Amino acid sequence: MKMSDLIADMIMDMFDKGESTVQIQRNDLANRLGCVPSQINYVITSRFTPEAGYRIESRRGGGGCILITRANTKDNAIMALINSIGASIDERTARAHLYNLNYQKLIDDRSARLMTTAVHDSNYKELPKETADIIRAKLLKQMLLAYID
Repeated sequence: MKMSDLIADMIMDMFDKGESTVQIQRNDLANRLGCVPSQINYVITSRFTPEAGYRIESRRGGGGCILITRANTKDNAIMALINSIGASIDERTARAHLYNLNYQKLIDDRSARLMTTAVHDSNYKELPKETADIIRAKLLKQMLLAYID
């Protein structure tokens, strides 16, 4: 088994204890596994990403630590949508997704209205349709990420 897999498995085992947030002392974990601390950083930044449903927070001082928080079920549903959007999206599809998120109470009314306004075709009327759909997808993903952050 690769070292990066061992590190990821060890961190996942910490989550298996029912915790939604795990605190890691990078140097201590590296010593226990017999690796360098940069390998811990690599695994955290590549496998515990916002797209995978995690939030990372680094705390300095007093030895420092890294907090990894697993998103809740609501956030996981929004992350699944973000990952399914792809490189471009048309207005109708974007609005349908936002309507469904709001209907399922995954996003509040005000946020749904704001996001729907941002993805409206009138904001992109000067752009070719393909370009508008690419920008709209990026914007929608960023707004949804900001919503769950």
